[in-house]
Amino acid sequence: MSNLLNSDFSVSQCFSDEGKLAQAIPGFKARKPQLDMATAVAAAIKDKAQLVVEAGTGTGKTFAYLAPALLANKKVIVSTGTKALQEQLFHRDLPLVKKALRPRMRTALLKGRSNYLCLYRLEINGQHPPFDDADFMSDMSEVRRWKSETDDGDIGELTSIEENSRVIPFVTSTVDNCLSKDCPNIADCHVVNARKKALEADLVVVNHHLFFADMALKDTGFGELIPDTDVIIFDEAHQIPDIASEYFGEHFSSRQVFELCKDIQAEYQAQLRDLPQLNKAAMNLEKNILDMRLAFAIDPERGNWREKIRQPQIQEHMAYVTKAFSFLYDVCKLAVSRTEAIDNCFERLVQLKGKFEKVNQIEETGYSYWFDTTKRHFSLHITPLSIADKFGAYVDESESSWVFTSATVSVDDGFDHYTSQLGIEEARTKILGSPFDYKSQAMFCVPRYFPEPNDKAAVRALADMTKELVVASKGRAFVLFTSHRVMNLVAGLLEDDLNMPLFVQGSTSKRLLLEQFTKAKNAVLLGTGSFWEGVDVRGDTLSLVIIDKLPFASPDDPLLQARIEDCKIKGLDPFKQVQIPQAVISLKQGVGRLIRDVTDKGALVICDPRLVTRNYGEVFMRSLPNMRRTRDLDLVTEFLKTL
Repeated sequence: MSNLLNSDFSVSQCFSDEGKLAQAIPGFKARKPQLDMATAVAAAIKDKAQLVVEAGTGTGKTFAYLAPALLANKKVIVSTGTKALQEQLFHRDLPLVKKALRPRMRTALLKGRSNYLCLYRLEINGQHPPFDDADFMSDMSEVRRWKSETDDGDIGELTSIEENSRVIPFVTSTVDNCLSKDCPNIADCHVVNARKKALEADLVVVNHHLFFADMALKDTGFGELIPDTDVIIFDEAHQIPDIASEYFGEHFSSRQVFELCKDIQAEYQAQLRDLPQLNKAAMNLEKNILDMRLAFAIDPERGNWREKIRQPQIQEHMAYVTKAFSFLYDVCKLAVSRTEAIDNCFERLVQLKGKFEKVNQIEETGYSYWFDTTKRHFSLHITPLSIADKFGAYVDESESSWVFTSATVSVDDGFDHYTSQLGIEEARTKILGSPFDYKSQAMFCVPRYFPEPNDKAAVRALADMTKELVVASKGRAFVLFTSHRVMNLVAGLLEDDLNMPLFVQGSTSKRLLLEQFTKAKNAVLLGTGSFWEGVDVRGDTLSLVIIDKLPFASPDDPLLQARIEDCKIKGLDPFKQVQIPQAVISLKQGVGRLIRDVTDKGALVICDPRLVTRNYGEVFMRSLPNMRRTRDLDLVTEFLKTL
C-alpha cells in the first residue's frame, strides 16, 4: 500500500460520512474534533514530530489516532494505561479500524513477561511446591489443566483461579529468573512466541509499564522493537510522568528476595542435595527478609526512607539481612556451574545484594528515597525527581513520531506543566473540546455551607447529603473519595440507611464491582483512586457523581515531598508548580466519569468549599466542563428527579 498520508485529504476522506470507516462500522459518524485530531496526528507522523493532544470525553480519540497510524503504512507501537485498556483496544477498537482500512495488516498484543505461563517454572515448582497447603495445590492443578488448553499462555485467560493467587509468581517468570536461551523449554516459550509476533507485526499494542520497563532496563527481546518503530502513540498519556519516573529509578523488593530463596530451595531439592548449606543459607535469608517486614507498621503504608532508615529497629534488621546476603553469596558461589538454574540464581543474588546496598546509600541528591509495604512484603525505591533530561533526550535522538493523548493533560488551557515534565517543550499541542452539550446534559454543584475538608463534621455531612441525593437519583451513583479511611467511614454511616445496593471498593475485584453496579441499575458505588479513571459506565446506570474533596496528593507522599523540596531550591512556588497541576488533572479524571455519551444526563457534586473560597479554586473551575452551575442542593435534587 502506498503511503496515504501525503495529503490531509486522505484522512478527511476516511472520516467522511461516505468514507471507509462509515462503510465498515455501523452507525459511525465522524465528529469535527475527531477529524481535527486525526489530521494533527497525520501531520505529526508525516513530519516525524511530537504532538500532545487533549481530546475531551466523547471525541473518539482512539479512532482519531488509529486511522492515521494505519494509513501511514509504518511500524507503530500504541501504549495504553493499563492491561484492561490494552485488551479493550486490541480486541474491540483496533479490529474495527483495521477491517475498514487495512484488513491484512499484522497486529500483535504484547504484555510483560510475568503475564505469560513459564513452562519451566511450572515443571520445577510443580514437582517441588514451595507451599503444600490445599489452596496452593488446588490452584497449581488448575494451571496444569489450563496449560494443555492455551495457545498463547496469557495468564489473563486463566479465570478459574483468583487474580492474586499465590501460585502465579511460581508459574510465570521475571527478567531475574528467566533462563533465556539456556532454558530447556525455550522452543515452546510463550514469552518468546509473543515477542516474535510483535517483532513481525506492523502495529503492536503494549502498556506504559511494559514500554518504560523495557526502555529503562533494555529487557531482552522487547528492546528490539522500539528502535525500529516509526510511530509511538501513548493513550492515557497523563500517567506517563509518574510511570516513567518509577522505571528510571531503582527499586528493591523483599518479594524478589523471597522468590529467589524459594527457587534456590527448589534447585537444592531437585539437583543439589549434596549441598545442605545452600538450603540452610536460602532459608536464613528468607527468614531475615520476612522478619524485616515486621519492623514496619502492620498496615500497608508508604513513607520517606531517608527518615525510616534512622530507626534503630530498621537498622538492626538491615544488619541481619546484609549478613544473610553475604552468607548465601559465599555458599551459592560454591555451586556455580553445577546447573543452569543455580547459575541464574547466583546472578540474581548478586543483583539483589547490590540493589539492597544501593537503596541504603541515601545521600544522593536529585532523588526521592521512599518505601512502601503490603501485608507480607516491603519495597525500597530511589526515584529521580525529574526525568525531563533523560526522556527528552531519548525522544530527540529517536527518528520516530511521538503522539501523547489523554482526556486530561492540560491545566488551565496550557500544556507547560506536562511538556516540561517530559522534556518535550518543542512538541506541538492541541486542545479539542468534548462534543457533549454539558449545559443541557449536566448540572454541577458546590454545596453552600458545606464544612471544610479538615472539619470533623465533613464526614457526617457527606453521608447525610449522599443519602438525600441518591434517593432523588434512585441510586445510580458513584461517590469518589481521596482516602480509603473516609470512604470506609461514610460506608459505615450509609449501609444501614440505604434501601438500595451499596458497593464498596475492596470488597471484591474492581471488574466484579462494576459488573454488579451495572446489573443492579439502582446501586451506589463508593470508590477511591482506581475508580477515578478508566471506568466507562454509560446510559441511565450512572446519573450522579459525588466527589468528597479536591484530590491533592497526600502531604505524606515521599515523592511529592521531594518534588516540593526540589521546587523550593529552584526558587519556585511548589503549590502552584507541582500540587495544583497534579490535582487538576486528577479532578478532571473523576469528573469525566459522569457524562460518557451524547444521551447521558446527570449531576456532579464536589463537596469542597475551597473551589469557591480560595483563589486557586478558579484554576480548577476553568479546567472543568462548562456545565450548569449552582450552589443549591435543592435544585440538584429536583434535576435528579426529572431524569
